[in-house]
Amino acid sequence: MSRQFCTFHLGGNYYGLDVLRVQEVVRNQPLTRVPLAPGAVRGLVNLRGQIVTAIDLRARLELPAHDEREEAVSIIVQMDDGAVSFAVDQIGDVLELPDEQFEAPPETLRGAVRDFVHGAYKLPEQLLVILNPERIVSAA
Repeated sequence: MSRQFCTFHLGGNYYGLDVLRVQEVVRNQPLTRVPLAPGAVRGLVNLRGQIVTAIDLRARLELPAHDEREEAVSIIVQMDDGAVSFAVDQIGDVLELPDEQFEAPPETLRGAVRDFVHGAYKLPEQLLVILNPERIVSAA
């Protein structure tokens, strides 16, 4: 068996999300800040009438803040109770990878980020880290 992943770059790392969870990829949308929201919630986005919570994926993964002068891309991910938006630096390809190459999160992974990683694939050029969107959103 194999699975498909929507891949993206964030803070110099290569990540993936299950393609079945990805609703769409859009250029950065206008953001409405939410007073008193948790630090990982960047705000709300109106996506053609659908209100989507924007999560700061860099903050969740303990990466340096995004340079606001650079244009980000947002991945809209469908969750059980609605959609969420993750801003990423650059969208990658959709990869189909065999289940037998999937590995548990590396033991060297430390800190809060370990809770958000579902596993990894060792690709010829780099490591593809597969994220668990439910854990990312529930921790926000």
